[in-house]
Amino acid sequence: MKIMSPQASLAAAVMLAAAWLASPVSAQTQPAPAPPAQAQPAQAQSPPASPAPAPLAAAPAASTAPAATAPSAQTASPAATNPAAAKAEAVTVGVPGMKELSPWVMFMSADVVVKAVMIGLAFASLMTWTVFIAKSIELSAASSRLRSALKKIAEARSLAEAQMALGAKQGVLPSFLAAALREARMSAGLSSDAGIKERAASSFQEIVRAEARRIRIGMGVLASIGSTSPFVGLFGTVWGIMNSFIGISKSQTTNLAVVAPGIAEALLATAIGLVAAIPAVIIYNHFSRMTKSYLELVSRASGAAGRLLSRDLDRSHGSVHSRAAE
Repeated sequence: MKIMSPQASLAAAVMLAAAWLASPVSAQTQPAPAPPAQAQPAQAQSPPASPAPAPLAAAPAASTAPAATAPSAQTASPAATNPAAAKAEAVTVGVPGMKELSPWVMFMSADVVVKAVMIGLAFASLMTWTVFIAKSIELSAASSRLRSALKKIAEARSLAEAQMALGAKQGVLPSFLAAALREARMSAGLSSDAGIKERAASSFQEIVRAEARRIRIGMGVLASIGSTSPFVGLFGTVWGIMNSFIGISKSQTTNLAVVAPGIAEALLATAIGLVAAIPAVIIYNHFSRMTKSYLELVSRASGAAGRLLSRDLDRSHGSVHSRAAE
C-alpha cells in the first residue's frame, strides 16, 4: 500500500478545515464525513492543531444565544411571578381607550341604574323647558288680551255697552260681565242692591279662583323638578361610586385609572340633576312674578265689572224713583 508524504497529508488537512469553515453553521453541527481509508494513517501522523478553528467558530454562536434570550426573560419575569401585577398591567393596557371621557361615552359605559337616573333627569329638564315655552306664550297672550279688553270697556256706561264693545270674545272679562248680567236678571224685582252686589262679588271670586288655577297649571311640575332633581342625581352618584368601589375590590388595585371612569360617570348624574334643577327653580320664580301680575289684571277686570253693575243698579232705581215721582 502506498503511503502519502507528510507534506501531502498536511495540505489535505488544511483543505478540509477551510471547507468546514466555509460551510453554514447548520452544516457545521453535522458530523463531518469520514476521510478515505487511505488518508487515515496520514492524518494520524499530522499535528493535532489543525481542527482547532471549530471551537472558535462555535463560541460566538453560543455566546449570542443567551444575550438574545436574556431580555425577554427579564421582562416576562415580573408578570409571571406576580398575578396582581399582571392584572393591573392588563387593566392599564385597556385604559388608553378611555382617556377622553366625553359625556356620551360616560353615559354609555354607566350602570343600568345610573343610566335610568340620567334619562329621567334629562326628561325632567325637557319638561322644564317645555313648560317654560308654553307658559310664557300663554301668560303673554292672556295678559295682552285682558289689557286690550280693559281699554275697550273703559268708556262703557253699562254692562250692555261693555258686552257690545267686547263682542263675542272669550276671556275672563267677558265672564265677569256675563256673571253680573245674570245676577242682575235673576235678582229683578228685589229692592236690596247690597244683596245683588254681594252675590255678584261672590260669583266674581269664583271666576278669579278658577282663572288662578288655570294659569298656574304646570307650575307644580316646575316646583317638583326643582326640589327633587338634585336628590335624584345624588342617588345616581352614590350608586355609581358604590359600583366603583366594588370594581376596586374585584381588580385588587387602587390605580386611579381603574376607578376614575366609574367616579366620573357617577358625578355626571349629579351634574345632570343640577342642570335640571337650577333652571326649574329660576323659571318657577319667574312665572310666580308673572302670575301675580296677571292676577292683578284679573282683579282690575273684576272691579270694572262690579262698577258697571253698580251703575246699572243705580240707574234702574233712579228711573223707578223718577217714574214714581211723576
